[in-house]
Amino acid sequence: MIKILLLLFFLISAPTVFHSKAQTKKIDNCDFFDTVVNNHNQIFQSSGIPSAIEMVLKHCKAVGFNFYDLQNEWQNKTDGSFRDFDNKELYGITFSQKFNLPRNANFPIDSLFQTIEDELKSGKKVIIALQVETGWPIFVINKQTSDGEFVSYSKLGSHTLILRNIKDIIKKSNGTEIMTYSTLPLK
Repeated sequence: MIKILLLLFFLISAPTVFHSKAQTKKIDNCDFFDTVVNNHNQIFQSSGIPSAIEMVLKHCKAVGFNFYDLQNEWQNKTDGSFRDFDNKELYGITFSQKFNLPRNANFPIDSLFQTIEDELKSGKKVIIALQVETGWPIFVINKQTSDGEFVSYSKLGSHTLILRNIKDIIKKSNGTEIMTYSTLPLK
């Protein structure tokens, strides 16, 4: 009941501006953390990839906040990767795997950082695998700070994970892969 009241208050008090550049609509002045991340859960321990894709779909208003179909289909699949969603169109949004390269001294880290910056500047989010102590959890990069660092979110059940030292993590692991997306133009 409290969530419903807060949502109603937010909808009444917050001005919304919709853009129609793509088939889906995104509310420009709403905060990704408050509107998507806080209302999303990773429902299986190993469903990080579809969970991140669901967050992007929710951000783009392609699906509702109760959408968990991708995670329910994936469940605890442990042999999945970004490749499972590469060039896959879901609800008007096509996802693309990028930087699926060997992680070594030759990894094009500067090019990766520039790609992330370009996607963020265009108003999009970037899905990324980040090496931490527990493995390679999947995060959604939301924004770049004034000092050039990236801020990303992930979910572990209903618990939100926030990382703000993405560039250091990527450098220590000699690179990583990302997923970007594009929307279909209106007809």
